[in-house]
Amino acid sequence: MKMSRKLPKVIGAVLSAAIILATAGDDFNSMNASAESFASTYSLVGGMSAILEAENGNAEEVIYATAEELNIVVGAEEKKVEMPELSNVVMANVYQSLNVREEPSTDSARVGLLYKDCGGTIIERGDGWTKLQSGNIIGWCSNEYLLFDEDAENLAASVGITFATVCIETLRVRAEASTDSEVVSLMPKGEIVEVIGAIDGEWVKIDCDGIDGYVLSEYVDITFLIDAGETNEEIEIREEAEREAKRHVTYGAYTTDADTTLLLAALIQCEAGGESYEGQVAVGAVVMNRVRSAAYPNSIHGVIYASGQFTPALSGKVDALYMSGNIKQSCIEAATAAINGTSNVGDCTHFRRNDGREGIVIGNHVFF
Repeated sequence: MKMSRKLPKVIGAVLSAAIILATAGDDFNSMNASAESFASTYSLVGGMSAILEAENGNAEEVIYATAEELNIVVGAEEKKVEMPELSNVVMANVYQSLNVREEPSTDSARVGLLYKDCGGTIIERGDGWTKLQSGNIIGWCSNEYLLFDEDAENLAASVGITFATVCIETLRVRAEASTDSEVVSLMPKGEIVEVIGAIDGEWVKIDCDGIDGYVLSEYVDITFLIDAGETNEEIEIREEAEREAKRHVTYGAYTTDADTTLLLAALIQCEAGGESYEGQVAVGAVVMNRVRSAAYPNSIHGVIYASGQFTPALSGKVDALYMSGNIKQSCIEAATAAINGTSNVGDCTHFRRNDGREGIVIGNHVFF
């Protein structure tokens, strides 16, 4: 049966001016969570205190909001949890995944999973167990497999992504942070782009189709996003959707159909269409490294549409390009090479615009 070219969306509408803390997963191997200082997030968009939009929608006020004024939107549904202190952030400290229990005991029933690089908010922190909320999950995890306080904030800053959503009909993207600067692009209302820096609170630096651009902060909503947690029911639904979407897969040699190869090629073009062929292969390799890792969904479709991971999937650009069929031949070849096992970034599972972090630099991206 031919897979429909209308791809299901895993991600709903962006919840503007909020932290979306996502988590999911299950292996009790603790990891050494290395991350850049959480201060880097403050320098970009005001840090974890820049999550909630001020009443008048001015992003400059968001930057100077206090932690006491914040709520967090957790997961796909607007379930607000008060976060009076930054230390309420908690992150999974595992190689693969972690059970979330009904009660603080290994004998208690599992209610969901937290995966690597996932987080949540603390409800009750005890000596051995912590009750937390992540996505739609509310339950207990062993403290042995969690990160708290500065460690949690550092990891959240490292793996989370900050988005800007256009909130006016048409927004000018400037080459420099000045209204006298050249207009390099126009973005429609609802467009979603990744934030890569900010200047003086008035301007936000964004990734505009692979080039640096600047937009006035008062015309965008800022969202800090981390992958969401999964309940047992959500896991069952996702796995069923992946079985329908991925067709046939064998490991060691990964095989797939032409449609899925084009889906990966569409993502590569959205993320690295202006990069060298080497940079395009590297993006494909990151996706395939995730597919083959137990810490992520085990299909190309599942990885691409995982909550909070790839901006073009979140914004609908991947779908639009896939449906149009206007995919560059180099991106198709890069997707094919990555599916066939080529990786020029080792086992890296993340990439960003090159912001000086440690990793493998290829073109404008750093892989880690």
